[in-house]
Amino acid sequence: MTPISVVIITFNEEQNISRCLASVMGLADEIVVLDSFSSDGTQEICENYGVNFYQHKFDGHIEQKNRAIGYAKYPHVLSLDADEVLSDELKKSILEIKNNWSRDGFYFNRLTNYCGQWVRHCGWYPDQKLRLWDSRKGAWGGNNPHDEFILQSGCTQQHIKGDLLHYSYHSITEHVKQADNFTNITAQNAYSRGKRSSVFKVWTLPKWKFFRDYILKRGFLDGYYGYVICKISANATFLKYVKLLQLQKNKTL
Repeated sequence: MTPISVVIITFNEEQNISRCLASVMGLADEIVVLDSFSSDGTQEICENYGVNFYQHKFDGHIEQKNRAIGYAKYPHVLSLDADEVLSDELKKSILEIKNNWSRDGFYFNRLTNYCGQWVRHCGWYPDQKLRLWDSRKGAWGGNNPHDEFILQSGCTQQHIKGDLLHYSYHSITEHVKQADNFTNITAQNAYSRGKRSSVFKVWTLPKWKFFRDYILKRGFLDGYYGYVICKISANATFLKYVKLLQLQKNKTL
């Protein structure tokens, strides 16, 4: 049987972390939590579950997740966010893999709960995530805050059954605040990578984002919250490009 280290990064996650940890009991051979100096009850909850708890100042999602892997005892890692939970079917699939580890990485669908409702459209499902892998075969990459684990060339992957349940936003206000925060990060990263905005992009891309998610990806089937999600997502696109445009203007002053 292949031992697995479950690795989680946290910051003020007392509302979510217990549910996450409970879902990996009986599967994890070790649980590693790397915390960014939470000021709530996150540490106490983690210690009650007997996890290996560490702390480091947060310097980016990619940086923190790669750092967390370094604390893992075993090379085979299941990486979770604190607001994620294994469904029973997914847990069963991972237990089967422990008995016969046959690929370098495994990915599965993520199903998001938004204000108490499961969202199956809006471009949010199936949200496939590569979260179970041999950590010697890759590393976290992408662009903050949208990280992804990137396997080395030639590595093998397999999709497995079961959903990763994501308890995302408990209120619309929380979603709006995170959209504002994340667009600060994405605009800065885009600028540093040489990407540029324009009035045309600011005007057109948010409209296209809403049309794609609400109509083409059938966000309307998720009812009221489907509309809310698509409107906030479109507004986040607007914020990203207008903030990027502002960075460009500031650099020319």
